[in-house]
Amino acid sequence: MRSSLSPDHRADLAALADRLAGPLHFDRTMRALYATDASEYQELPLAVALPKSEADLRELIAFARHRRIGLIPRTAGTSLAGQVVGSGMVVDVGRHLNKILSVDPVRHRVRVQPGVVRNELNLFLQPHGLFFTPETSTANRAMIGGMVGNNSCGANSIVYGTTREHLVSTRGFLSDGSLVTFGPLTRTEFAAKCNGPDTLESRIYRFVRDLLEKPANRKLIRDSYPKPAVTRRNTGYALDRLMECNVFDPASEKPFNLCQLLAGSEGTLFLGVEFELNCEPLPPPGVLMCAHFASVQDALKATLIAMQHRPFGCELIDRHILECTKTNLEQAKNRFFVQGDPGAVLVIEFRHADRAHLEAEMRGLEAEFRAAGLGYAFPVVWGDDCLRVWELRRAGQGIVNNVVGDAKPREIVEDAAVAVEDLPDYIAEFDALMRDKYGLSCIYYAHAGAGELHTRPLFNLKTTEGLKMFRDIATDVAALVKKYRGSLSGEHGDGRLRGEFIPFMVGADCYAMMRRVKEVFDPLTIFNPGKIIDTPPMDTSLRHSPEDGDPEYKTIFDFSATQGILRAVEKCTGVGDCRKTHLMGGTMCPSYMATRNEKDTTRARANMLRHMLTHPRDVTNPWDSEEVKGVMDLCLSCKGCKSECPSNVDLARLKAEWQQHYHDANGVPFRSRLIAGFTRTMRLASLAPTAYNWIVTAPDLSRWLKDFSGFARGRSLPRLGATTLAAWHARHANRSGSARPAGGNSGGGAECAHPGKPIGAQVPHAPAASPQFPNGRVYLFCDEFTNYNDPAIGIKAVELLNRLGYEVIIPKHVESGRAHFSKGLVRDARTFAIRNVELLRDVVSAATPLIGIEPSAILSFRDEYPDLMPPELTQAAATLAKNALLIDEFIAREIDGGRIRREDFIARDQTIKLHGHCHQKALSSLTPTLKMLELPAGHKVQVIPSGCCGMAGSFGYEAEHFALSQQIGELVLFPAVRAASEHTLIAAPGTSCRHQIKDGTARHALHPIEILHAALR
Repeated sequence: MRSSLSPDHRADLAALADRLAGPLHFDRTMRALYATDASEYQELPLAVALPKSEADLRELIAFARHRRIGLIPRTAGTSLAGQVVGSGMVVDVGRHLNKILSVDPVRHRVRVQPGVVRNELNLFLQPHGLFFTPETSTANRAMIGGMVGNNSCGANSIVYGTTREHLVSTRGFLSDGSLVTFGPLTRTEFAAKCNGPDTLESRIYRFVRDLLEKPANRKLIRDSYPKPAVTRRNTGYALDRLMECNVFDPASEKPFNLCQLLAGSEGTLFLGVEFELNCEPLPPPGVLMCAHFASVQDALKATLIAMQHRPFGCELIDRHILECTKTNLEQAKNRFFVQGDPGAVLVIEFRHADRAHLEAEMRGLEAEFRAAGLGYAFPVVWGDDCLRVWELRRAGQGIVNNVVGDAKPREIVEDAAVAVEDLPDYIAEFDALMRDKYGLSCIYYAHAGAGELHTRPLFNLKTTEGLKMFRDIATDVAALVKKYRGSLSGEHGDGRLRGEFIPFMVGADCYAMMRRVKEVFDPLTIFNPGKIIDTPPMDTSLRHSPEDGDPEYKTIFDFSATQGILRAVEKCTGVGDCRKTHLMGGTMCPSYMATRNEKDTTRARANMLRHMLTHPRDVTNPWDSEEVKGVMDLCLSCKGCKSECPSNVDLARLKAEWQQHYHDANGVPFRSRLIAGFTRTMRLASLAPTAYNWIVTAPDLSRWLKDFSGFARGRSLPRLGATTLAAWHARHANRSGSARPAGGNSGGGAECAHPGKPIGAQVPHAPAASPQFPNGRVYLFCDEFTNYNDPAIGIKAVELLNRLGYEVIIPKHVESGRAHFSKGLVRDARTFAIRNVELLRDVVSAATPLIGIEPSAILSFRDEYPDLMPPELTQAAATLAKNALLIDEFIAREIDGGRIRREDFIARDQTIKLHGHCHQKALSSLTPTLKMLELPAGHKVQVIPSGCCGMAGSFGYEAEHFALSQQIGELVLFPAVRAASEHTLIAAPGTSCRHQIKDGTARHALHPIEILHAALR
């Protein structure tokens, strides 16, 4: 991974860059980021091109022909078999060539460029009553170009087939740089193409005619390729599908179409720039039966029964995946349908306009299962809950990588497909092979109804034994698949993983035909070399190698749960869920949503950190890396990846750990020290809040202060409250008539001790419930942001709780350390964390919880604190984490307990638009906030489908990040706020979020507590 370019290469590439409209990268960082996909493979490319036009592509092809280098077409880079990994030049056609060109609703056709995301295409098609049917598990980021190259399908393929069936025509470049269009041809049109002028296009047509018009060749193909009953077959070039047309078979009604061959060819024959796709009418409503079985084998037997009912989908989830969902922050919420501890669940989908018809179908299918003695529970799921089931199923690919240790479920033979009637016997033999010969357990999931289970055996690829097993298992399973005349690649492609087995699967003669196809289309081998034809050995150029050793690193955070930081980084498999856009919802990854650059994905950051930590011998200090610094720069530490990444890669924590070690090597920048010292600064400023507020708002002084601090001139600076929350609380809380106007005089700074010294009061013995406070006591964490900048919110929180019957105590504690976490000063943050646990361990309990107003501060107790403790405080921190609640969570809990009632509030019609805090969405939920805000009669809450607001603590203040911060806000949040009527309240729990809304829209957002306080009777 450390190979550098020669001076000649650099000069050639620099000259090429001058001729391109799009960027051409040949620095080490970008080459490393494009060295992997979602597979086990890794190889440093020569360069990375991001073409902006067809002229760029023509220039790249000319360069490749002249220099005899390979061009590796790539879109989202989610390939599981190494299709976009190689030593040539990666051509990212997804970055700029991403437009929907036209739609014809009458003919059900749409024309798109290769970078259009499948689910975003369907959002566009929905108003026309249409959708593009192939539905991969990566459909929220998979692009059409990659789906064509891979011939993708998905859960609904038993009804709609694969991408190949829906590719009508394509326009693009042949290997000589000529621009051509391939589409359906009549016999006459086909003959005209063959007899045209001598061009590469006509030579291709003549070659296909000469090859497939011979009955002997067609018979050989029929006898050697996977049997037709295998609906998912992507082994090599699809000559079997190409010959199924009226040119070669008079009985066929299909026109000749080279798209049948190009779909699934993995970019080795043709570089497409435009695809005409057939679409289908939107299907009627659906229902899911989630049938529970004791074993995978029972589920497969039930599949044969289910398929007789012609379902829309029939997908399997085994116990391994279900077990992993228990600890996955996002998918744990989607386990609502799981009953007991099944060995497998079969998710069977039916669609029909008549609900009664669907209900009858469910009853009949369950009766057949029970009559056959198969299954023990058959829950039926309707409506939006179906989406949650499918979300859990789609997460399987990434979620299984959460297995702790180096033995991971490996992608070796995960894509084999057989005829559905052969699937139970094939899996039984497969399971016996893994168990008896290799002593391995295996994970099974996915497309049972289509004859394809993704099978992933668990073993350690970092050892010599594991590397040998990698090849041995692939070889044995290839023989088993051939026994059933199945396809070694069902939907994930051959790539570098299965390419070398194609001759064995189809025989030498058919492979020779494939070789001739490649030679005619691409005589100089410039299109994605080493895929399908002349593939390198499948056990070379891997991410992991026994030679890498097993480097260990001393860290501040405790990474023992993943057996070290390197393994925490390696949880990223490259599946690319962090490449979804704001149109797909979610938070991860806000910088990528704005820039659409691979460098700004969670995947890129994990990849670069992995590169550095895996090869520590190559550098003096692997932590002192400018490459890692470059990719970490735009990480907002939003925590979205901790929950939304299927593997729960916590990049915010990894960044903080890396940043601390980088500071150790290079020193802490002034601005980082300034931001981390926020509490100290605010404490001093609170002695004269009026003067401070004048300084930060006076134009000249404010501009000077921002320039000096490295903050953006366009950003307003936070103001101080007239008093601190701690000072107000000491004078007014928990007293008769304590509902006083927010505000008061200044001079309360004395109650806020020096950082590191406790704030708050010594906690007295808990009194018995009194008439004034019948609901007991709670402890309020007086976070540094609420205490100084938003004391009015804190005051209203205390008033609200007092008037609802709760005594509110601010116990002794120190600041949260959140600012230190954000700037990578983890050792300092650990000091605060340890002190807080020491001070609060004997105070907080389930009966008297610690509640917090600012999400990022209180959630530190759950997230970072437990992994920063010395051994003697580990259990105390874990207990404290369970009892540290957002104030929203506490109020929702009390609502459920009947201690806070709707009658406590005024009934009033009020629309509220809610923007959730990133940390709350990742580590908790917006559900308690919704429950709290909708408690008063007449309150209606609409959640803004925004991700990160873009402020992210100090990120949006920093001069170099201000523009991106605003760009992120403009994706969803700002337009939604501007569109809201003046009578609609904007709610945002986070202080940074409210500040961002104010600067970006001039609207004043409220903390949800303020809204509830205003509704008190």
